Amino acid sequence: MTALHDMTASDLLAAYKAKKVSPVEAIDAVIAYIERWEPKLKALYAPDFEGARKAAKAAEARWQAAKPRGALDGVPITIKENIATRGVPVPLGSAATDLVPAAEDAPAAARVREAGAVILAKTTMPDWGMLSSGRSSFHPLTRNPWNLAWNPGGSSAGAGAAAAAGYGPLHIGTDIGGSVRLPACWNGIFTLKPSLGRVPVDPPYFGRVIGPMTRTVADSALLMAELSKPDMRDHMSLPPAAIDWAAAPLEPKGLRIGLHLDAGSGLPVDPEVKAAVEKAARLFADGGAKIEPVAAFLSTDMLHLQDLYWRVRSWVDFAALGHVKQASVLPYIADWCRGGADVSGTMVIKAIANYMAIRAAATRATQPFDYVLSPVSPVPTYSAEWETPTNDVKRPLEHISFTMPYNMSEQPASSINCGYTAEGKPIGLQIAGRRFDDLGVMRLSRWFEAARGPQKAWPLPPK
Repeated sequence: MTALHDMTASDLLAAYKAKKVSPVEAIDAVIAYIERWEPKLKALYAPDFEGARKAAKAAEARWQAAKPRGALDGVPITIKENIATRGVPVPLGSAATDLVPAAEDAPAAARVREAGAVILAKTTMPDWGMLSSGRSSFHPLTRNPWNLAWNPGGSSAGAGAAAAAGYGPLHIGTDIGGSVRLPACWNGIFTLKPSLGRVPVDPPYFGRVIGPMTRTVADSALLMAELSKPDMRDHMSLPPAAIDWAAAPLEPKGLRIGLHLDAGSGLPVDPEVKAAVEKAARLFADGGAKIEPVAAFLSTDMLHLQDLYWRVRSWVDFAALGHVKQASVLPYIADWCRGGADVSGTMVIKAIANYMAIRAAATRATQPFDYVLSPVSPVPTYSAEWETPTNDVKRPLEHISFTMPYNMSEQPASSINCGYTAEGKPIGLQIAGRRFDDLGVMRLSRWFEAARGPQKAWPLPPK
């Protein structure tokens, strides 16, 4: 039998229904496994194992009575710390944040709690979510379970590491430029960055989405069925839609699929990454898809102006802090924020216009295709102690030229493992679809998951 901490959410639910496993047994097993990993991995914030055990006991009673509370009753889950859960402070990864307990659950947390999921803990993130790294001024350094010397990516750093390490089957992250896809890529797991508004967010913001982070596509589908339920707190949310998230895999036969290997800006694609993505594309071609190249569409100027836009946005928040709090911010982030000081109104307007230019360029380049394949990141993961793959505050976005445009264009995009480097670093394939075609991306990802064959065994805790 599969170890309880390695069981998928679907398998756990089936075992609960058949009375072969109880939620109490599952939660105890996951907590015991976390306790073996966490001293080295540092993926969690505000763990509540006592509360989780109480919730599991209540779920056990409901399953014994054949009256589960919802579609996730008794299944362990973690939630990224910037998604509010009632009674828990939301530090946003920064030591400069006042720790005030959240008054209520944010939409995503509310939906999974209503469905009966057992919240084990929150997961770590870097300062204000503005790094693709496990570095933070508030949290200990989060590491990658495949190798503790490697970076887990970010900003959903803890969620990505927790999923790969076996901290239960379900994890929730957020993404504004690649923050679920990059940690999914570098930890070898699956994620979906949904269309903007598909999952209600509070507070909503341009490009910001919430997505599932799991080991399997099926578990992400199970989670999306709950996360996508409506919540009026998100004034940018999409109308409620009846979506069969568990729909069968989408066969690629007859599909026109783009292959995007040159982003037009940022770091060059590593040869091992390129080879893995091309190998994945051949599987789609063998399945009957027509594969055509996608031209580069994100220029260096576009990437620079997007960086400036985010610097100015963060400078406004940073400048409002007192000197003591400013000094507590991660130095890399503080220096990055200062790059947004004294920017003219003219340049700010240019940066906002650039946001729309990226949106138009991404749509124009990808609309001819049913789906587009690309690397998630041009490079494999890097040193755990670094803030970005360049480790250069003057070049902070060089690794997000494949992911960030889909936040601007609001298109859905997944990350699914498609291979490993010679050193054993996971490589992510991005599958992007047209706006609102979240289900199609999920179904095509499910097809690839089966077509790619077995993957490496998940990493084990250090002895």
